[in-house]
Amino acid sequence: MFELLPEVGLRLPGRAGTLRFGIDERTAQWAVATIADVRGGWVCGARWSFSAQYRGLTLDAYGDTTDRRGRHQDTPGLAGIALTRDPFTLTGPSACPVVLGGVDLFGYPTAEVSDVLSDSLHPTLRLSGDGLYLKAVSVHAEPVPVES
Repeated sequence: MFELLPEVGLRLPGRAGTLRFGIDERTAQWAVATIADVRGGWVCGARWSFSAQYRGLTLDAYGDTTDRRGRHQDTPGLAGIALTRDPFTLTGPSACPVVLGGVDLFGYPTAEVSDVLSDSLHPTLRLSGDGLYLKAVSVHAEPVPVES
């Protein structure tokens, strides 16, 4: 089971630990590598990113983000995490639960999940899916205030 922790990060299945916002790339990859093969990736504005496949889900993580135009604050360490379902599994519950506040986001129809969570979604959390079941969820680190 994956557990989304909006202000903290993502708790990984089993005893793999927690991907905490702000951790470095090596620590994040090591934790994920205990449950799945890690593959390098690319995300615009991020110095590093990787993905892994686990029981019909793709986990994507990226970090050390910068914005040359200054529209967004730089985020050191792990900055974002996403879980996406395999497109062939969108007609039923996910094989691996993805939980937020005790609700399995990929285990119930989109309408039911939306009804339960509609008023309590953290601003750094995004749910995606217009079909019977959600197809993706992502959570991002909160911006660090810039000292003046």
